[in-house]
Formats: sequence, C-alpha cells, structure tokens
Amino acid sequence: MASPGRAFRIGLVLVAALSVWSIFTGVIDLTPAQAFGEPGGLALIASSRAPRTLAVLITGAMLAVAGAVMQVILRNRFVEPMTIGTGQGAALGILIASFLIPGAPLVVRMVFATLTALAATFLFLAIVRRLPPTQPLLVPLIGLVYGGLLEAGMTFIAYQYDMMQYIQTWVSGEFSGVLLGRYELLWIAAAVGAALYLIADQLAIAGLGRSMAVSLGLDYGQVMGLALLAVAVVVSLTVVTVGMIPFVGLLVPNIVSRRYGDNLRRTLPLVALTGAGLVLASDIAARLVRHPFEVPVGTIFGVLGAVFFLVLLYARPRHAR
Repeated sequence: MASPGRAFRIGLVLVAALSVWSIFTGVIDLTPAQAFGEPGGLALIASSRAPRTLAVLITGAMLAVAGAVMQVILRNRFVEPMTIGTGQGAALGILIASFLIPGAPLVVRMVFATLTALAATFLFLAIVRRLPPTQPLLVPLIGLVYGGLLEAGMTFIAYQYDMMQYIQTWVSGEFSGVLLGRYELLWIAAAVGAALYLIADQLAIAGLGRSMAVSLGLDYGQVMGLALLAVAVVVSLTVVTVGMIPFVGLLVPNIVSRRYGDNLRRTLPLVALTGAGLVLASDIAARLVRHPFEVPVGTIFGVLGAVFFLVLLYARPRHAR
C-alpha cells in the first residue's frame, strides 16, 4: 500500500490530467491547437472552461473535507453535511433571502444560507444527543429523515410562491452555469478548508468525546463551534454557487480512512485531493454521457456514490497504518 505522501503525489498527477481533459471538454469542440491558434480559443478557456474546472476542484475538495470533519466530531462514519440537514438548511436560507430580499446579491444569500445551515446543524445535534451510543446507524437514519423534512418544507414554500423551478438550481448540483465572475465565492470556502487543517489535531481530540477532550485540556465547546461554523460556511458557499452534491462528504472520507486511518493531520490533504478528483471525473462524465447536453453532476456522483457505498459496506476492512 502506498504511503499517504506517495498517494498524494500520484493523485496530484491524476487530478492535473483530469483538469486538462476538463478544459478541453464542452459543448464547443476545442483542441489545444485551436485554443492557441484560433481567435477566441484562449478567451473561451479564461471565461468558461478554467473557472468551471477550478470551481469543480474546490467544491469537491471542500465538501470532502467538511464530511471528514463532521464524521470525526460526530464520531459516526455514516454522516455528511448533505444528509444531516446542513445542505438543506443552506438551501432554505437562500430561499428565504430570495423571498424577503428579491434580487439580493450572492453575498447576502450566502449570509442567510450560513445562518440557517448553522441553525439546522445545531438542531440536528440537539436531536441526536440523546440517542444510545450503541446504535450508530440511528444517527444517519434520523439525519435522512430530518433533511427530508427540511427539503419538504422548502418545496412547500417554493410551491406556494411559484418558485419551484428556482430551487432546482440549489438541490441539483451542476456546474454548467459557472463562468468567470460567478464562482469566486468558492475561494472563501477553500480558505476555510485550509483553516480547518490548521486545527486538525484539536478536531481529532474533540472526536474522542467531550469528557476525554476536556480532560486533555481542550476547549471542547470552542473547537466544536469553530468546526460547525466552518462546515456551515463551506456548505453554504457550495450550495449558493453550484447547488447540493450528495455523497462527496460521505464517500471520500471513508475511502481514505479505510486505507490510512483517522489521523486528520495526516489524511486531510489526501481527502481534499480525492474529493476534487472524483467530483471532477463525475463532472467530465456528466458532460460526455449525453453530449452536447449535460447531466447534473449531483446525479452522476449520486449513482457512483451509492454503488461505492454498498461496496464499502460489504468489503473486508483493511488495517490502516
């Protein structure tokens, strides 16, 4: 088995190759010779193909990191932000912002989305706090029901005010609308993800539980608050920009942890790189499967995620180093 460092270097090469493939894949045929030899080739890359590729990479990496953090602090391998109500809370916040302040800029929607995502996450934690620790599968089950209720409420409000088509943008993740000037908020998510790496050791200690973390001298409440706020910001920015993409935060951390363990300091870069690569591969497939039309990347990754998750459940666990 390759070490995390070697796996990261191999992953970088693969993601770089996928990035080049992504830049030359789209509705308009574009080859490297056309890009550098014909008028408008470089402009197309600068205004559309490159921003889209960067948006996909950041989204995949940050959703995977957010999922890894949620799994560690909740001490449950079957949860991720999109299945415990955080993503649905963010979408509900965008809907409320659009309803209260029509024509609100992206920043205002992002603020509303962050607040409602954070509130939805805290409510979920309050609900599952009294669950017996011997029944870990109850947490994701309640998360699915809870997220479904939030989504149903959002759909009801949208139906009442003739905004059904509007909310499809947020519940079906896709990157076809990403252009230069319409994805830059995702760089904030990238910065927040990098900040999470700085407190990776504290997050790992918090994952041992409140009693153990406090006995080791950790300010448990502060670390948990920072982690939940960071996850809410990452998810909100993702939903505002490209919509909800399920399974990324569930699948990727499980793949990495089964091979390399639960040391966040050691595995978080690999989690981010794996998430970026898998979402980029799904986005390329979404562009090719019905070319020149596109399938939402959330649909492609949802199908792949379901298959991989079943394999994960039934595969023999490996011993991590």
